[in-house]
Amino acid sequence: MTSLLSAAPPSSQPDAPSDASWLSQSLGLILDLDGTLIRGDEVLPGAKELLHYWEGRYIVVSNNSTHTAQTLAPQLQALGLPVPPANLVLAGEQAIHHIACRYPHNPLMLCASQALRALAMELGLTLVERNADIVLLTRDRHFSYDTLQQVIRELSQGTTLLVSNADLTHPGPQGLLTPETGALLQAVLACIPGAQAEILGKPQSMLFREGLQRLGLHNEHVTVIGDNAATDALGAVSLGLGYLLVGPSSQADAPDVGALMLRNIPVRRHLHEVSQG
Repeated sequence: MTSLLSAAPPSSQPDAPSDASWLSQSLGLILDLDGTLIRGDEVLPGAKELLHYWEGRYIVVSNNSTHTAQTLAPQLQALGLPVPPANLVLAGEQAIHHIACRYPHNPLMLCASQALRALAMELGLTLVERNADIVLLTRDRHFSYDTLQQVIRELSQGTTLLVSNADLTHPGPQGLLTPETGALLQAVLACIPGAQAEILGKPQSMLFREGLQRLGLHNEHVTVIGDNAATDALGAVSLGLGYLLVGPSSQADAPDVGALMLRNIPVRRHLHEVSQG
């Protein structure tokens, strides 16, 4: 795959970053989306400036399991964030591609948005309501009691359960929390406590590896910036990537990416640093 590093580096640089600064240590970034660049329809401070400064040298890796890159990119662009589809690695979309690659002929029960259902059909997957070999659970905003009953029925028959991500919530507008795929998974597990679920999104490696491939960089040259220690930091450390955290948590290195760009601090590489705040 063509590396994003073919783009020329930006002409303007932050004031004299030291050799130990994350700005000088990093050749490319893997960025979280919700809570890092946006919060619902709100663009967070510094997001536009960060994307401009790192143009051609970043990938957004998100546990978003509602959109595809083609449907999300126009929404981000309307907010003033010019993120092309090729720079978006999304958990739901990658889960569909994962199934199409590994289980192309297996009947699939898909709990998902219309965008992801359309992608699954475009890739030739067989979508069914019963007698499935695989159930894929994503952030289905129309998930209902009847859907829960259908999923339980399939899993009781030994069907494999794949889950786009295990996040219970993600940051929404005005500080409100938005229910995520993990909340739906908890409903399933409450009914079938012994059910085994394979989680595909962060902190697992699948999305990060796709991001690294698109950047065309070695792990030690890439920094992950996110707001969640349990997904962004853990996933980074598991692959030998440096990381930094933003947001209101005491674990964060800065309140937002705008403030982070002004801080000449080294990347973090150990989880014990997270637990110590």
